[in-house]
Amino acid sequence: MAIVVTVCCMVFVMVLGLNLPPRVYGEQQVPCIFIFGDSMADNGNNNGLVTKAKANYQPYGIDFPTGATGRFSNGRNTVDIIAEFLGFNDSIKPFAIANGRDILKGVNYASGAAGIREETGQQQGDRISMDRQLQNHQTIVSRIANMLGNDSATKSYLVKCIYLVGMGSNDYVNNYYMPKFYTTSLEYAPEQYAIVLIQQFSLQLRTLYGLGARKVALDGLGLLGCTPKELATYGTNGSSCVQFINDEVQIFNDRLRLLVDELNSNLTNANFIYVNTSGILATDPALAGFRVVGAPCCEVGSSDGLGTCLPLKAPCLNRAEYVFWDAFHPTEAVNIITATRSYNARSPFDAYPVDIYSLAQL
Repeated sequence: MAIVVTVCCMVFVMVLGLNLPPRVYGEQQVPCIFIFGDSMADNGNNNGLVTKAKANYQPYGIDFPTGATGRFSNGRNTVDIIAEFLGFNDSIKPFAIANGRDILKGVNYASGAAGIREETGQQQGDRISMDRQLQNHQTIVSRIANMLGNDSATKSYLVKCIYLVGMGSNDYVNNYYMPKFYTTSLEYAPEQYAIVLIQQFSLQLRTLYGLGARKVALDGLGLLGCTPKELATYGTNGSSCVQFINDEVQIFNDRLRLLVDELNSNLTNANFIYVNTSGILATDPALAGFRVVGAPCCEVGSSDGLGTCLPLKAPCLNRAEYVFWDAFHPTEAVNIITATRSYNARSPFDAYPVDIYSLAQL
């Protein structure tokens, strides 16, 4: 299942900023949003797949207006909230059901358990890897070209859109840290693995650029060593998180930030940004009103290794006080913080070189 966690026992900075509106309120700032990612952004693409990585059942969606949709959350995903900040009245449709002129507003390709590497997450069943998401995007671009009439009009349209990309977490938790199913941890030291991932990700992002993307926000990986699942698996020896996981994931993040500079320097008119997901949430959770940090709000299975909510089991009532919804994914309350700071940075460390609001204005 595609995890991506943006939190740990040390999360949340400058929460007072949550009470502030975005800089531009209510006006659609870009014509479309295209979303690539894993279960942190999946809003229904896995529903029809043969996979264990699904969230289209209660109690998922308990706080979402239409109930369980396939979002791995009690409510909205971070990308849902960013779309609202960008002035979109409705969430971006998943590729699985997007059709007609809806695709002119963008498409969500994200898939639970997906990774940069093709094999990542295969022990869960089917999933739509980054390479396959790019193939799906190529299909959508062709459809848009048919609607707009020619390639020139299509290029002019797509360069104005925002592209939100969050990939890599499963390449660790559903690959590198699963030696029972994968050999990557035997083949690569942590530094080498980060290099291999970034090299492949760079090629994928260049493909995205070739399909017309110019305004691209890349999410850094969260503090994966702080998820309830990894805490239960490895223990902490008295610390608040599994530190070696966080340290190894940070190697990837550091290289991803460098990749932003490389892409912006080498690709004409490219505007890639790095969103410092783990850094955004980096202080005492109590400051944001969170009281429960290391345990999930919903009841999760103990034997299947998925960390997803058990069907139809009642979750906690005080969801706004929980950092984690299930054993991997944050609550909507955390997603609001992540989206707010990604869109409208409260610190120069939140996003580099600019935040998503500024990216939209370019």
